[in-house]
Amino acid sequence: MFIGSALTLLVPTLNCTPILTCVSSLLGFFFPGETVLEIGVEDDGSSMNLTKSEYEEAIRNLRKCANGLKCDVTVLPLTASADSAKSLSPTIAGGDAIKENGYFYAHVVIRKRAGQVEDMNELRIAVVGNVDAGKSTLLGVLTKNVLDDGRGKARVNLFRHKHELETGRTSSVGLEIMGFTSTGEVVTSDLVHGTVGSKQKLTWDDVTGHASKVISFFDLAGHEKYLKTTVFGMTGCSPDFVMLMIGANAGIIGMTKEHLGLALALNVPVYICITKIDMCPPNVLEGTIKQLTKILKSSGCRKIPMFIKTVGDVLMTAGNFVSERVCPIFQISNLTGEGLDLLKLFLNVLRSNSQGHYNANAPVEYQITDTFSVPGVGTVVNGTLVNGIVHVGDNLLIGPDSTGQFTPTIVKSIQRKRVNVPVASAGQSASFALKKIKRSNIRKGMVMLSKAADAKAYFEFEAEILVLYHSTTISTKYQAMLHCGGVRQTAKIVGMNQTVLRTGDRALVQFRFMRCPEYLKVGTRLLFREGRTKGVGKVVRLGPKDHQEAAK
Repeated sequence: MFIGSALTLLVPTLNCTPILTCVSSLLGFFFPGETVLEIGVEDDGSSMNLTKSEYEEAIRNLRKCANGLKCDVTVLPLTASADSAKSLSPTIAGGDAIKENGYFYAHVVIRKRAGQVEDMNELRIAVVGNVDAGKSTLLGVLTKNVLDDGRGKARVNLFRHKHELETGRTSSVGLEIMGFTSTGEVVTSDLVHGTVGSKQKLTWDDVTGHASKVISFFDLAGHEKYLKTTVFGMTGCSPDFVMLMIGANAGIIGMTKEHLGLALALNVPVYICITKIDMCPPNVLEGTIKQLTKILKSSGCRKIPMFIKTVGDVLMTAGNFVSERVCPIFQISNLTGEGLDLLKLFLNVLRSNSQGHYNANAPVEYQITDTFSVPGVGTVVNGTLVNGIVHVGDNLLIGPDSTGQFTPTIVKSIQRKRVNVPVASAGQSASFALKKIKRSNIRKGMVMLSKAADAKAYFEFEAEILVLYHSTTISTKYQAMLHCGGVRQTAKIVGMNQTVLRTGDRALVQFRFMRCPEYLKVGTRLLFREGRTKGVGKVVRLGPKDHQEAAK
């Protein structure tokens, strides 16, 4: 975002009302509570020829105005030439490198200070990749602020089950968070407890109490036999971005292409981390990079690979990442820490592309992705609030059950990142404690709706599908595992507008769930698979076909 006509920033005046209004609207438009601006560049990309004194005056006035909005202004590395400003590739420059008579230009992050947990910014990132690519290790390094020892030290705290500790392989959807302060610092134990108490373990309360922005990482399984769980994590957890991990020494093998295909099918922006570069011979690393570039540029992928080597690369790709064509690629080492600073900066300035996906003014819709039974509390559900706002004490409907019915319930309490909050808004991940509901009556894929919503469950629906791969032909009575949002159930084809379907075919298909009816919405993306068969599509009509035609 350019501050083209923001020369008012240079005027030393106490009246900051126009700038306050401008900054306030930007904070709400791009990503609630956060925006990235560029000082010293016009709207058309040309330099504003700011001298050092003018640049400093602009920053002072901007800080004064942001302070009135309870925000902090962080100046990212700046450059001293107008040509660099046009190319959008600033470098980290020391004070001696910038001349008095040079023209100044800088990226500025404006972010609200840490406040209530219910108002905290959140990005959800799904971490995928082949088994042994280093997914859990990288998350351990990022969230615990410790380097790995090459023997799995960093990943130990992320595992949820005994067999995961024994094998070193993730089999469930793990969740870890990483916090950034309003000035862009990573929330670490040193920051919270000081250097004296830095050995204390960093809790989620510590992170949420000091962070203005939180990154939620979903650590998904890499092994092929856990693919069902990985697909559910990709569809049900509503990730904003996907982080694809590739081991530099192993290359693109196993489930890597499968996971990349999943992200493309679900239309989720992807960035790539090449790990283990410390132990990989240069020729093998070069081969991995060539192979990756070839796949990204292929007709099925059509991505623009961007290898991140400077701060300027980070700022440019983070700003253009929402276009979904750009694919940033980081080369990192969890052992030496090489490349981790650029990755952290990227996560700090990255903004969500979910503007318009969630509606706080619509009737409540909450997708359940996990269930718990907590002693002393009762039944607890975890998931994402797609629409509406939920307060403690609200009466909602939960369902559908095996007969398609919805049961009334009351929200006893709400937690966000393990912290009690009074309210949850659309687009946020939250946990609800429920009254008068047994855990045995709840399953993943259920929804919670307000009484004003259209609470109907359907056995049959029609979808427009594309068959990505099938070895022979698909006809009626064909069965596959269908993933649609939080819904995960076997469905059968009961009708279609073609006799048979082969790889690459598009068709209108009528599906019927095999076990129980589900809550669906028109326009929802779906994914079905069976063995090596894969297909994607979109729900276009709900209910049996004869009912649909009668309604017309």
